[in-house]
Amino acid sequence: MMGKFLPFITVFFLLFSISLPAQDGDIDKDVSTCREAKMHFTDALLNLRGNEDSENFDLKYCRMDWTVAPPSPYIKGIVTSYFETVEDNFQALHFDLANALTVDSVLYHGQQVSANFVDPFVLKIDLPQALSSGVLDSVTIYYQGTPVSTGFGTYEAGLHNGWPIMWTLSEPYGSRDWWPCKQDLNDKIDSIDVYVRTSAGGPSRAASNGVLVGEWWDGNYKVFHWKHRYPIPAYLVAIAVGDYAYYSDWVPHPDGDIEVLNYVFPENLAQAQIQTQDIVEIMSFYNDISGRYPFADEKYGHAQFGWGGGMEHQTMSFMGGFNYSLQAHELAHQWFGDKVTCGSWADIWLNEGFATYWEALTRENLVSPQAWYDWKVYAINQVTSQPGGSVWVDDTTSVGRIFDGRLSYRKGATLLHMLRWILGDDDFFQACRNYLEDPNLAFGYAKTEDLQAHLEAVSGLDLTEFFADWFYGQGYPSYQLLWDYHNGKFFLIANQTTSHPSVSFFEMPLPIRLVGDTQDTLIRLEHTQNGQLFEVSLPWEVKAVNFDPDYWIVSAGNTVTMSPIDSALNQGLEDQIAVRPNPGIDDLEVAIRGNRLWMDRVRIFDASGGLIDDRATGHSISEKWDTANWPAGAYILFVQTSEGYAAKWWVKK
Repeated sequence: MMGKFLPFITVFFLLFSISLPAQDGDIDKDVSTCREAKMHFTDALLNLRGNEDSENFDLKYCRMDWTVAPPSPYIKGIVTSYFETVEDNFQALHFDLANALTVDSVLYHGQQVSANFVDPFVLKIDLPQALSSGVLDSVTIYYQGTPVSTGFGTYEAGLHNGWPIMWTLSEPYGSRDWWPCKQDLNDKIDSIDVYVRTSAGGPSRAASNGVLVGEWWDGNYKVFHWKHRYPIPAYLVAIAVGDYAYYSDWVPHPDGDIEVLNYVFPENLAQAQIQTQDIVEIMSFYNDISGRYPFADEKYGHAQFGWGGGMEHQTMSFMGGFNYSLQAHELAHQWFGDKVTCGSWADIWLNEGFATYWEALTRENLVSPQAWYDWKVYAINQVTSQPGGSVWVDDTTSVGRIFDGRLSYRKGATLLHMLRWILGDDDFFQACRNYLEDPNLAFGYAKTEDLQAHLEAVSGLDLTEFFADWFYGQGYPSYQLLWDYHNGKFFLIANQTTSHPSVSFFEMPLPIRLVGDTQDTLIRLEHTQNGQLFEVSLPWEVKAVNFDPDYWIVSAGNTVTMSPIDSALNQGLEDQIAVRPNPGIDDLEVAIRGNRLWMDRVRIFDASGGLIDDRATGHSISEKWDTANWPAGAYILFVQTSEGYAAKWWVKK
């Protein structure tokens, strides 16, 4: 889910107002507002997940027959679920369903069986006899009531411009609020048929997943039958009813053109017909980098609904508007989130990080260099606006934490951006394509380690530390770089401090642009430890140094300073020299370990290259400084010993 959001107060009180699509220049602002709005909804109603007792059966097919009569929020449902048992002595089914709804009856082989709520969100159905493993069977649940809408609008009904409207949005834990399902991320329904009966009359239409295979009148009810023949998780099943105008865009493809079916409110028709033309180039681009649209033999679609953002319901995204960014993000979810779905809400970045980054790629490849630059700067600034926070969701009971825009969306996207920098374009995009096409993942669930395995298989790299730092770890690095050029060589000493103690050091190849009078070059330096000295032969004089000019790395507060660096520095001596305490506050000691060496001189510079002290030490083995009045920050120490020079870093808190 993502996109342009109305602020929470607006969504709450003007549920069925339609926000106008933003201009492209406001896209980033829209995304940020969207994320903040999500974080203010009622977490307390959503902190229960799917029930563990549902893991002993596999859903194969569901036939959903729903009767709705907006503006009334009342729903009547008949849901037939075909299931296969996966253990012996199977005696009861457990479905996720809110007890705010009334279960009228449950039929099994045409006979009514016992069903009761064993907690407020779990319906237990007792079978008349135990089943063995591998049995295919079915039950039909008849129920009705007024759903208690939670989250971002689990089930909403009302009026739009005086016309009845209703819509659903179940992510992450809302499916059970309006239909009996398995809402945890452990089982996809292999296929579904959806029948929506609405008494709204007139030109109302019903939108849902898959292909519309029929519509007819049944007395006072208009019935719409949608058929979907791909595996689908419960939270991506959706229906909407509204006073829709409709039309199709078509995306050309060598294997057959792909329909994009648009259901829009009549007053937005003219504008939408212009805006949705963008989906043709966006989908064509995604087809090239991600493989053909996963549900091409059915359709893709948009259905406008009464919420300011968007939701990637499988084959038909529900949309508050049709700006370029929102279309790009929700379409990307059809690959990342729908075809391959995160196997845990802790791994939501596999949905949202990818969709956010793929949307950004449209800026790089389809919009303009300036749009791509603006996205990178904005995303990095947002991620580094706070010192902590991991991409890994450490509290999946909190909807606000799951859909944290800074972490799950933007930090997730920039994590992918850094992986692209590390692997290179060819390996990165091939690995992502392999991830999507993996038969063990496609149309199923994935965890972060599955993506990591594909990235490693293509690149040959071990990314364990990268994911430990950037996925599980918190924060970001700040780099302090000192450089010099003399005698045909460029010297650079690289240090970093981290914003959060969960990560002591971020290993990362550093992009450094060296600029001379008439030429420049970009070099890549593998930064693996603090105080690391790099030496590069270069036949022309370096006049300026730019760190990460193309914004590959999530970092902030970086300094790049020209400072004399002695070419005789000996990194092998570093382990023989202790700098303590590090970090420190009021005092600093430099000491020789063992009795092999002695110190003759210590020069101390701050991160900007300013000389703080230059002390001749004779043949000492220990020197101390009172640092109480020194500013907090990073300092570099050049230590001249009896066996050469070494560089050490010290940080004052």
